[in-house]
Amino acid sequence: MSYRGRAASILGDAGVGDLIRVRKDGAIYDGVLMPRTELGDEEHIVLKLKNGYNIGIGTSGAEVEVVQKGAPREIKRGATIPADPTKPQVTILGTGGTIASRVDYRTGAVHPSFTAQELLTAVPELAGLADIRTRAICNILSENMTPSHWTEIARACADELNRGAVGVVIAHGTDTMAYTATALSFMLQDLWKPVVLVGSQRSSDRPSSDASLNLVSAVRAACSDLGEVTVVMHGSSSDDRCLVHRGTKVRKMHSSRRDAFRSINTLPLGEVTERGIRPLSEYKRRKDGVEVKVDARLEERVALLKISPGMGQELLERAVDTHQGIVLEGTGLGHVPEYLLKPIARAREEEKPVVMTTQTLYGRVDMKVYSTGRELLTSGVISGGTMLPEVAYVKLMCALGRAKSYEEAKSLMETDLVGEMGPSIGTDTFLV
Repeated sequence: MSYRGRAASILGDAGVGDLIRVRKDGAIYDGVLMPRTELGDEEHIVLKLKNGYNIGIGTSGAEVEVVQKGAPREIKRGATIPADPTKPQVTILGTGGTIASRVDYRTGAVHPSFTAQELLTAVPELAGLADIRTRAICNILSENMTPSHWTEIARACADELNRGAVGVVIAHGTDTMAYTATALSFMLQDLWKPVVLVGSQRSSDRPSSDASLNLVSAVRAACSDLGEVTVVMHGSSSDDRCLVHRGTKVRKMHSSRRDAFRSINTLPLGEVTERGIRPLSEYKRRKDGVEVKVDARLEERVALLKISPGMGQELLERAVDTHQGIVLEGTGLGHVPEYLLKPIARAREEEKPVVMTTQTLYGRVDMKVYSTGRELLTSGVISGGTMLPEVAYVKLMCALGRAKSYEEAKSLMETDLVGEMGPSIGTDTFLV
């Protein structure tokens, strides 16, 4: 039981996941009892209302009635619910992030807390969509995600898919979700089932949380005919739809809005509503019976540098000294100040690839237009085309991990492997 003191005495035999009715001050509130683990607050209970919003209700003067018993009251890490062979099996992998966090109302801080199983308990609609299994990989905020975590997640995905899951949902923090989605896109070989990353901008126990709709939409996507790595998040500021983004074409474009994620230089793959998934562009289709493999070879000594006016040459010199590859976020069509040409040329002499992307995000790199760009090409700089800087960064890790020579790494960087180098279709796609 996650409630203590007066809250526990008011709840009686009501448990987390039960549908309860609370009467207080003449008002009636019906909702699912949410987990709550704040040790210092014994005066409130938290309900998830039918509209998806969460509310906190003071225990003073409150009366509680159990309307329907739901999940077990005591949720243990690693626990599972009874299997339902009549529904498609979907595994939710828990990694932490805001979607698996709670608010400490004493300080206002958000901490990773919920297990994957607690997410299922908090969103009971999931049980009607699939035979949900849960598995905890880690419980960290996304800024603490590392390449070793990518490998662990990739292996868990392959394991679950090869053992019968129709799809995998990964609960992940939003800040670095695009990096993980990109890494999984390159690491999961022969992938023909959906791997769906999902997060939330507001924690699951906070009013106006986007976690419920995002998670329900992600499970719908995991049961669909998708056959690639995707990100599913709110498609508008309302609770009306989510969008499905290709894992190598998505970026978080706002620090706090619920519809923060956008497909860059392309359309989203689809739109998810309670009616199902509506395709918006071409995507790789499901093909069952194919064994998924993991290629976890990574060269982590890759630098990602943003070009800025007056940027010190020593920054790039140091990167060449200490790294095996460099990705540059150039200005405009892919430019750098002329004084940086010398360390770039040295990187080529030492067979350390330098890949050019653009910090404008929309559009493509074209180093043939201006003289500086042509000099960069002469110095051996590799064009990133329409790749986002973070996508090029992860891809170069993979390319250097797999390649046996500079030319092989260069060839991999110039090859569209999983849709990361698709054509630019215009800046208006931000508005979709």
